[in-house]
Amino acid sequence: MSDITRIKERINFCIQGELWEQLPRFLNELHPADIAEIINHASIGDQNTLFDLIDQDIKPDVLAELDHQAEADVLEELTDVQISHLVEEMPPDLAADLLGDLEDDQREEILELMQDQESEEVRELLKYDEETAGGIMTSDFVAVSADMTAAQAIAHIGSLELEEPVYFAYVVSTTGHLQGYIQLWELLKTTHLQQPLSTLAVKDTISVQTDTDQEEVARTASKYDLSSLPVLDLNGILVGRITVDDIIDVIEEEASEDIFKLAGSSDSELEYSSPLHACKARLPWLMITLFAGFVSSLILKQFIDHHIIALSFFVPIIMAMGGNTGIQSSTLIIRGLAVGSIDERGLSKLLLRELAAGALMGIMCGTIIGIWSVFMVGANSEIPAIYLAFTVGTSLFAAMTFAAVFGAFAPLVLNRLKADPAVASGPFVTASNDILALLIYYGVTVGLILLRTQLLGA
Repeated sequence: MSDITRIKERINFCIQGELWEQLPRFLNELHPADIAEIINHASIGDQNTLFDLIDQDIKPDVLAELDHQAEADVLEELTDVQISHLVEEMPPDLAADLLGDLEDDQREEILELMQDQESEEVRELLKYDEETAGGIMTSDFVAVSADMTAAQAIAHIGSLELEEPVYFAYVVSTTGHLQGYIQLWELLKTTHLQQPLSTLAVKDTISVQTDTDQEEVARTASKYDLSSLPVLDLNGILVGRITVDDIIDVIEEEASEDIFKLAGSSDSELEYSSPLHACKARLPWLMITLFAGFVSSLILKQFIDHHIIALSFFVPIIMAMGGNTGIQSSTLIIRGLAVGSIDERGLSKLLLRELAAGALMGIMCGTIIGIWSVFMVGANSEIPAIYLAFTVGTSLFAAMTFAAVFGAFAPLVLNRLKADPAVASGPFVTASNDILALLIYYGVTVGLILLRTQLLGA
């Protein structure tokens, strides 16, 4: 058992026994992230007590690590003056994230209570959408003039007070435009001390703009293996940087968001225990499914009205196979769009691939279910076995082929319309494919029955 695990067990024991006087010495041995984890899982009343017991100098770090609901519960018990003191000790980007969750009036009051420099930095970050590069960047970065020598740059960097560690110095012009970057260890080489930074800087610098979507930021950092990304305003002036920890948070957030959307829900459900909130988040998507069920029942009724009882046995299989095929295709497309591996120039080729894959799987599965239908129903069917097998097999083939194309097409259309393609999956694609699978099945059935009737009549 690790020391951290042992300390956490002691803390939980103290909480359960309400041995509050013993908690500070255990809590302050932990990393702020571990303390935040304990507070996140504590009851609301205990959350505030635990936060009060930790040392003042680590409270800002712990507050920054709390989840949204625990953070809101803790802040509710603090005065605006107390919050302003905590926020002043945070890095600007974390301070902006925290204040961005507050009501406008309270946020403004806290900003007024803060020191001018810290307040101005946070105000600047709050101007940007929280899901853009501007919203996740920090204004805490090192910039040096291209006219400086390496020795002058070292002296300048040594005079700065920084909230976070830095490994790069960004080289800028006198107007603040990004010229390149230089790694700090390069500055320390004795052979470089008298050289101007304009000759040492790496010129081909990968950067993003303040309005770049955070998902695109994460893709860029992953593609070029970057630990830090400079952020430029619309005029090309360096205004901030995005660090690797923020990039990891974005990747986790976007992945979680897509997973929840695939299920027709949202990550906010993790923060609230209210059944009403859960119902509000899930019900709209379930209503789509329910409506699809109404339409499906009307189509299924036609089978019964036509006394085609044997064919109704295979409805669940055809609906399930069509729905699953569609989900497989949509999931692959959504993933490709998320990581940037899908090129719009190759969309026609992509759709043809899904068409071919759906058709191939449909042929194999249609053949199997056709054979199975003969063994299952046999002579008890009101229609000959060969017609039954052909009807069921052809319907499954058509349903799976169409579902594969539709499952790929829906996310692509939504992406083209600048909507989140993740919403095309889950209930929407499944419900659509259920209806279409039944329509195909019924259409093929009626068509073959009419054809058989005409042939027998002739």
